[in-house]
Amino acid sequence: MQPLIYPDLPGPSPLLRGYAGMQNVILRQKKTIRDVDVRGRRVLVRADFNVPLDEDGTIADDTRIRASLPTIRYLCEQNARVILCSHLDRPKGVVEERLRLALVANRLSVLLDRPVVALRDCIGPEVESAVAGMSGGDIVLLENLRFHPEERADDPAFAKHLAGLAEVYVNDAFGASHRAHASVVGVPEHLPAVAGLLLEKEVKTFRRILEDPERPFAAVIGGAKVSDKLEVLENIISRVDLLLIGGGMAATFLASRGYGTGISHVETDRLDAVRAISAQATELGLRLLLPRDVVVAERLEAGSPTRVVPATEIPDGWLIADIGPGAADEFSHELSRCRTVVWNGPMGVFEVPAFAEGTRRIAATLANLRGTTVVGGGSTADAVVRFGLDDRLTHVSTGGGAALTMLAGRPLPGVTALDDAEEP
Repeated sequence: MQPLIYPDLPGPSPLLRGYAGMQNVILRQKKTIRDVDVRGRRVLVRADFNVPLDEDGTIADDTRIRASLPTIRYLCEQNARVILCSHLDRPKGVVEERLRLALVANRLSVLLDRPVVALRDCIGPEVESAVAGMSGGDIVLLENLRFHPEERADDPAFAKHLAGLAEVYVNDAFGASHRAHASVVGVPEHLPAVAGLLLEKEVKTFRRILEDPERPFAAVIGGAKVSDKLEVLENIISRVDLLLIGGGMAATFLASRGYGTGISHVETDRLDAVRAISAQATELGLRLLLPRDVVVAERLEAGSPTRVVPATEIPDGWLIADIGPGAADEFSHELSRCRTVVWNGPMGVFEVPAFAEGTRRIAATLANLRGTTVVGGGSTADAVVRFGLDDRLTHVSTGGGAALTMLAGRPLPGVTALDDAEEP
């Protein structure tokens, strides 16, 4: 069997790291709203208002709405006529009353302290008439783009209708920029297309930590499945000095080394890929740490019996629910020595209080770290917000899938579609 923890050896050579950086240039420099004249012009802003909703239909977390405020305020200061558009949830091309964006417009009105008019559609004569009547500084919010199936299909006619509302296009939806949808990649074919302030911040943050991090540089990767993170692991393994694995995906790593994992989900079709990751870590001299102990449960639900066991001794009939206290101590100690940390994927099923401690410990460690701390969106961002630690981290991404795409070294279609900045 392979050892559970790899030895403390020197990291990859600067030459190897430099070569990896040359192989994965994330994107060219793109124009931003500062590079175009938006004064008095009709500006279509693709925002990401895909916010979680409570059972009563109210907004559960307005983080993504707040993240869009700097771009909207900048445009209003320039006396632009601001036309916002977004999707909400997955209505599958039909109108669902509970997913109308009027609730987002109401929250924006409060946050901006100015009216935001919610329109009942995103294309058509009534929308065109409303936009034509706008004055400088006015803001309207188009209806949920996904009420139209043409949005997800990147329909050229639908994109052209959206583009016809404006004179300039701004993509500020980092969380949707990994999708080749009409409002993301179709509209830029018809208008000057630039990045908003949020998109610019997100892309610059991920580029900086991938291409020029302050060292030591660590990656904490968790979540349920290796398959969701395999490209990320393959891309960052030659960039980091320390790689920590937690969450349900640790079961596949343990199984790849011959250990029993109880009834934990093991992706048997990924075992060879995981062995290759482990072998590459050894070749590079990279410290790859798995949890030394884990919290196991009979079921991943509140009230289920739990135990703390060594990760190499998971009993039959039990499954991994969280990293154990020993692993949390070790991970926290190792991370406290780092100057840059990127984290994607919780350490356990943090939504259940009994399985939340490992994720909370990692979040608290990063909140106290004197360095750059980046959380890769999605459920990890939800966790740090739940623990009230999001404002103590360097950057909490608004995009789960988009963050994974960048960490995997792949371009974002929504960014690629924007106008290139002039070469210096």
